[in-house]
Amino acid sequence: MAAPAYKRILLKLSGEALMGNDAYGINRETLAGIVAEIKSVADLGVEIGVVIGGGNIFRGVAGSASGMDRATADYMGMLATVMNAMALADAMRQAGLNGRVQSALNIEQVVEPYIRGKAIRYLEEGKIVIFAAGTGNPFFTTDTAAALRGSEIGAEIVIKATKVDGVYTADPKKDPKAQRYQRVSFDEAIGRNLQVMDATALALCRDQKLPINVFSIFKSGALKAVVLGEDEGTMVHC
Repeated sequence: MAAPAYKRILLKLSGEALMGNDAYGINRETLAGIVAEIKSVADLGVEIGVVIGGGNIFRGVAGSASGMDRATADYMGMLATVMNAMALADAMRQAGLNGRVQSALNIEQVVEPYIRGKAIRYLEEGKIVIFAAGTGNPFFTTDTAAALRGSEIGAEIVIKATKVDGVYTADPKKDPKAQRYQRVSFDEAIGRNLQVMDATALALCRDQKLPINVFSIFKSGALKAVVLGEDEGTMVHC
């Protein structure tokens, strides 16, 4: 078996990825499938950190748009990510994986607080660390949290799971001529507004020389292919 290209990764999962074909919430079958993909990488000996969103339960921007205070809406969104992280950790337990949830918001009766040194120790012990509650601050996305946590734990790459198999020149669902980028620079991604991640996250990854790979979480074996260094998804690099 080929050796993995990375020893430590940060996987960014959207909350929407957990919905499957449901309108909202967590689809257990979809969740189990995602955990199976993660396990295939953990079995290679790769250390895995995960940042998860909360859009399947509550989206802060939508709440703000309907008249709710933006900061309040964002805090509610952070709590949604904690629920998703707990569900993910439980599904990991059922699959024989040891997942630990660390939250940027203090909810010690439910999950551990985020402590960088402890998170790194867990990774070194082979545990999967799920980072919840974003950065702990309103006005910052979970994309930015992924860039931040990836930088803090010394990840070699941020792997962003999406519904499509990479970054395209246009929306592939609307434009049949859209082409997938195999590789694209940070400056090009920012300049062309390719919607890889928000600008803050892209700038942080660029400054830390932390590459991003965008791939489809719904394509069987795609996550493992990325970790093995194969041509899968789109690589965003310096």
